[in-house]
Amino acid sequence: MSRRCELTGKTAQTGHNVSHANNKTRRRFLPNLCDVTLMSDALQRSVQLRISAHALRTVDHRGGLDAFLLKAPDAQLSPKALKLKRELRKVLAERETAGGAEAAS
Repeated sequence: MSRRCELTGKTAQTGHNVSHANNKTRRRFLPNLCDVTLMSDALQRSVQLRISAHALRTVDHRGGLDAFLLKAPDAQLSPKALKLKRELRKVLAERETAGGAEAAS
């Protein structure tokens, strides 16, 4: 299981532990990953993801998982999140064409 956020792509960073004597040793800064279940309004189902705490706050700020996925660039999303984004676009396109057909008749 990789230490990578499925929504933002945040991964482990490297740096130094610096002692009082200014000795430097290598260390890793790991993202604060959480196993969460988020609800997709358009797909009407819940989705389990492993995301960072920062990403969880961003999802809430943008108005939910659907809004976050539609706005997020494809390069930073995991394959699981990309699949969700494709499903979401497909469902929204179907709803749009169904709504347009009803309005025309």
